[in-house]
Amino acid sequence: MAETDIRMGRRSALLDRYLSGRSIDYKQIISLFIPLLVDQIFIVGLNLVNTAMISSAGVDAVSAVNMVDSLNVFLLSIFVAVATGGTVVVAQYKGSGNANMVSRSTAGAASAVSLLALVIGLVMIVFHNPLLNLLFGSAEPAVMELARTYTIGSGISYLGIAFVEAVCGALRGIGRTRASLALSLVMNLSYVGLNLLFINGLDLGVLGMTLSVNISRYLAAACAVYYLIKIDAELRLRIRDFFEVGLDMLKRVFKIGMPFAAEQMFFNGGKILTQVFIVSMGTHAIATNAISGALAGVMQIPANALSLTLITVVGQCMGRRDVKDAKKLTKSFVVLGSFFYLLMGLIILPLFHPLIGMFNPPADIVDDIFLIVLINTVAQIPLWSISFMIPSALRAAGDAKFTSVVSMLSMWLFRVVLGYILGVVFELGILGVWLAMDCEWAIRGGIFIWRFMGRKWYRHKLI
Repeated sequence: MAETDIRMGRRSALLDRYLSGRSIDYKQIISLFIPLLVDQIFIVGLNLVNTAMISSAGVDAVSAVNMVDSLNVFLLSIFVAVATGGTVVVAQYKGSGNANMVSRSTAGAASAVSLLALVIGLVMIVFHNPLLNLLFGSAEPAVMELARTYTIGSGISYLGIAFVEAVCGALRGIGRTRASLALSLVMNLSYVGLNLLFINGLDLGVLGMTLSVNISRYLAAACAVYYLIKIDAELRLRIRDFFEVGLDMLKRVFKIGMPFAAEQMFFNGGKILTQVFIVSMGTHAIATNAISGALAGVMQIPANALSLTLITVVGQCMGRRDVKDAKKLTKSFVVLGSFFYLLMGLIILPLFHPLIGMFNPPADIVDDIFLIVLINTVAQIPLWSISFMIPSALRAAGDAKFTSVVSMLSMWLFRVVLGYILGVVFELGILGVWLAMDCEWAIRGGIFIWRFMGRKWYRHKLI
């Protein structure tokens, strides 16, 4: 018994040393992190299940969904970016103790993201044909027909998911990660359940996935409205609050959100361009990239949860103007992120063949997928945290423009150009594209370390 108490005491002292500050302790951080970790597990795990389900409809269906999802990721990242601006603003007001402004900024984030999503969704629906022909015109006719159906359905669903993302972002900013998790589970579990019904049960293929994504997203949006108005007494929001947001609040949200949105547009625009020359490599190359990406997403689960937690932690620290805590905790999170990548690699690589079996891939691409996953896993251990975790901290402190400019330039100068050279010119195929991505992470991660070691990132005044 005494020995157990000693071990627990040592563990507590270690956590207190590296994950506690003057205004926040490791228990609070863990209570923020665990719901976000569960959320990420469900999001990525259910994405794997959905990919496996649609694969039962054939390689054409997988390719069509993967092509359109590269466009969806590009557009959805804009909503998530503006929602992140709301997270930062809400977190800083929470840290400063201004409850009234916490409520106003929550309504402001939800309204701003929803309006943006409505406009983008309408554009997507109206111009889906020329857009698909421009980006993926070299795809096979059967793939393009399925892609049209999925593109229209995706555009209709944007308003629903944008509202949910904005509300979840605001809730994370004030530490309501359990409520955020509940909304995410409503959306993702209903999505999988409906996919089972429409794809596997009724054999509707891509059309079934389109129906599932719309029903699940608008169901979650309705739950988010109900939570804000009827359940959360502290926020005290009413329906009219979403229509009475002042320009000053929108400016604060967009000050963080728009540079990040521009970064995401350029970043994911580069990924779409990369997808364009992957499409030219053939249907098997598209499937290899899709399955490799799904497995890489599994590796990122704990680190993504840490990154989201860090935005809230640093945002609240900067709301209190506690730079020392912000620095200390960012360093600890970066190290912890690399540790989690190592742990995930040791878990996932031995399970490669059972996992790959979920996707029913053609036998001739299995070895290519394993090589990509192996190289990417080794590279992510030292590189992912410095490339993604540090900019989360910088952004939470208000240093949005610098992080966005660096991310945009590194994406286009290195990942896109180098990806084309390695993948197409030197004929390394998908492997060349992924090697270029790892190189880009190393370069921008080094720049972010340099910025973090300086003083400019924490001198911004957002609220």
